[in-house]
Amino acid sequence: MCNENKDSIDEKQLGPLLNIEDVLPIINEISIFAGLSDKQLYTLFRLLKKAHYRAGEKVFEEGTQPSHIYVVQSGSVKLVVNAEQTPLELIVFKKGHCFGETSVIGIQPHAATAVCVEDTELIVLSRNTLLSLYKSDLEMFSTLVLNIAREACRRLHKTDEILLHYVVGQ
Repeated sequence: MCNENKDSIDEKQLGPLLNIEDVLPIINEISIFAGLSDKQLYTLFRLLKKAHYRAGEKVFEEGTQPSHIYVVQSGSVKLVVNAEQTPLELIVFKKGHCFGETSVIGIQPHAATAVCVEDTELIVLSRNTLLSLYKSDLEMFSTLVLNIAREACRRLHKTDEILLHYVVGQ
């Protein structure tokens, strides 16, 4: 799958998730999916897709508009800033990690580029699918958005602690 210069996975390149027993244990460990009923988890499973990337391929680029939430099923993905100049690696996501979730509910473009470190399979939920839950399952939509907001707050708090330590600790 070649997704250069954008964060819009070609829907024709997405495949279905074939085995619920492989996916649910991963999904159940991710904070943004906490509190969903078994019925909602099954509904979610039917909405998720799978995307395959080769090592070195970009999932999305800095400055592009967010379009998906990503869960690493296998492989790994690194987030880098200044990918085209002097790249600075921010974090590496491995199996069971989720990324892109806070960007999907915001209006800001991606602040970093996501690059696959190795051949990678991602479980993806599109922004449009998430937003469609507002009409089809308001309770599920509300739970997901609340969980995403909580995750954003956790990350912001962690960033605050790092900055405070840096400023006060020096």
